[in-house]
Amino acid sequence: MNKLKKLLITTGLILGMSAFTGVTKSEAATTHKIQYGETYWKIAKGFGIPVNSLMSANNSKPLIAGQNMILPNSPISAADEELMARLVRAEAVGEPYAGKVAVATVILNRVKSPDFPNTVRGVIYQIANGHYAFTPVANGEINKPADAESKRAVNEAIAMMGQGNGSLFFYNPKTASSQWIFSRKVTVTIGNHRFAR
Repeated sequence: MNKLKKLLITTGLILGMSAFTGVTKSEAATTHKIQYGETYWKIAKGFGIPVNSLMSANNSKPLIAGQNMILPNSPISAADEELMARLVRAEAVGEPYAGKVAVATVILNRVKSPDFPNTVRGVIYQIANGHYAFTPVANGEINKPADAESKRAVNEAIAMMGQGNGSLFFYNPKTASSQWIFSRKVTVTIGNHRFAR
């Protein structure tokens, strides 16, 4: 009886351990249980994943509440998202939400452009002609914490990756002193900022 009891306990422990070892952290982080009313767009901007990647990973299947879906990894690291959100807060404080999304989009567009560094950090800390590309880097405003709205704006910009009008610059026409920036093609004006490429 003692041998049988030990065998049952050992078997139970092995089965219990295998139930936990079968699920890795990466597997848990790559699925999402669909909630009622969720769309690909809502999920993409909630998790900071390009909507095109999310749809592709799930074969554009209809979303059914209660089912699991695949969440591909975000192309932007958590540290880079935080850095972007801090820059968005500093550059677009007091601007409309759409303007914050557009500032984050400029950063992502620069990363993809051959004319700029190919990393988020490289773009944000770029020095051109002896000056930082973004004023908040020079004056230290980038070191202040990001607010929730700026973090949401970054996630939305990531969700839109591969879409949009390709803005690479933004400026306030009331305070800009560079004539060169006025020569760029304006893509949109949001609040006090003009966006251009």
